[in-house]
Amino acid sequence: MNSVWGSAAAAAIMLAVPASANDLFGGVYRHDLLLFTKDIHEGGADFEFGYRWNHLFTTGPIRGLQPYVVGSVNSRGGTDFAAAGLGYKIGHRLYIRPGLGIAIHDGPHRRYDSAGIRTDLGSRVVFEPELALGFRVAPRIGVEASFTHLSHAQIFSQQNPGIDNLGVRVNLKL
Repeated sequence: MNSVWGSAAAAAIMLAVPASANDLFGGVYRHDLLLFTKDIHEGGADFEFGYRWNHLFTTGPIRGLQPYVVGSVNSRGGTDFAAAGLGYKIGHRLYIRPGLGIAIHDGPHRRYDSAGIRTDLGSRVVFEPELALGFRVAPRIGVEASFTHLSHAQIFSQQNPGIDNLGVRVNLKL
């Protein structure tokens, strides 16, 4: 039932947004990989949907910065999050898209595994760096392999296992 609501919300956004160079994107991610993080004992898939605005600046060295918002829902009731940040697309047909955002999540405030080790993220607010490698398959459609990391870099507490997510997303230029 959640996928029906997600599809309906995406369609409503597409109809409500005027035509421009903005992007609507969505994808499926593997939740809680152990690339740069500790095991927080979550799993499943994440379904992400987001919106990326046109470039902030049209001239100068940072002319390609694009603000974005993204929401992610975990299929097994694990940590969901919403983030806002800035991304930068390097390249045209084949491209790299780094980004950095601030996220708020609904993961548990305190959680311990069976060995008594804390597995919560240590702060409700975390950074959301991401990196995507993409390919424009049509003038308005791109496909990306995307990596997202959630962590606060031990700024807000010593507790900081983080979450890594890896997946595929599709971008639709509006």
